[in-house]
Amino acid sequence: MDKILFIINPVAGGGKARALISLIKEKMDKQNREYEVILTKGPREAIKLAEDKAENYEIIVAVGGDGTVNEVSRGLINKGKGILGIIPGGTGNDMAKSLGIPKDPSMALELLCKGNTKLIDIGRANKYNFLNIGSIGFDADVVINNTNIKKIIKSGISYVVSVIYTLIHYKAKKVEIIIDDKIIEEKILLLAVGNGKYYGGGLPILPNAVVDDGHLDICVISNINKLKFLLLFPSIFKGNHIKYDKYVKLYRGKDVRVKSKEEVNLNIDGEVIPNVNEVLFSMEAEKLKVIC
Repeated sequence: MDKILFIINPVAGGGKARALISLIKEKMDKQNREYEVILTKGPREAIKLAEDKAENYEIIVAVGGDGTVNEVSRGLINKGKGILGIIPGGTGNDMAKSLGIPKDPSMALELLCKGNTKLIDIGRANKYNFLNIGSIGFDADVVINNTNIKKIIKSGISYVVSVIYTLIHYKAKKVEIIIDDKIIEEKILLLAVGNGKYYGGGLPILPNAVVDDGHLDICVISNINKLKFLLLFPSIFKGNHIKYDKYVKLYRGKDVRVKSKEEVNLNIDGEVIPNVNEVLFSMEAEKLKVIC
């Protein structure tokens, strides 16, 4: 049987991930699986752990939110081996949702033990790999504000509060977007590019995205009156924002280059890279094996 390593982010979900240790041990012992549990001590540590441990463990499981999943996957991609497992333990768990992994940790562990895998696409934004969604504009600023707000509001509603707070202060960005050979000049509220459907705690911003189709899906929301955006925003919860085609445009492509004279923040699976002027979103030739 494959050896399993669980990498747990103890602060994910306000301590939700740490609380899963006893359940993990119970399930693994019952299945007579060979496993180890390691708790991270700080940001980015999961990348190095996954990279180092991939030699000794066939399956490496990210226990936490999308940031933890991103870090563990980056370690496996760097190493060029290993199977990714995911046990949702964060606030959003968007990548797990895109992969059909149950939100209930007990059910997710049962799925993990079955070991069904698929190869999924690996996205790239400049030098950073991602599995789910990369974006610039309004939502990247939301992530920055949400980091502080969710310390006070420890639930999915923190994202909605962050959206409203950011909207009050946000100014639209004028950018040039090149999707393969198509050039678009637009003043945007946000641009999202990805493999997965969901971000921000379950918002299907890319409702047509497929994790293994070899293409990037793109959503561009152009500059819009702030009051109108507040009215439009709830429609994203059900993927109905695409009906507002005056402001919302969907595209698909292999490569997406975004240029901005003004510095913007880049959001990659919940991690923000500040102050960039140009981003190239592309697809890696390799794929990653994931239990889902």
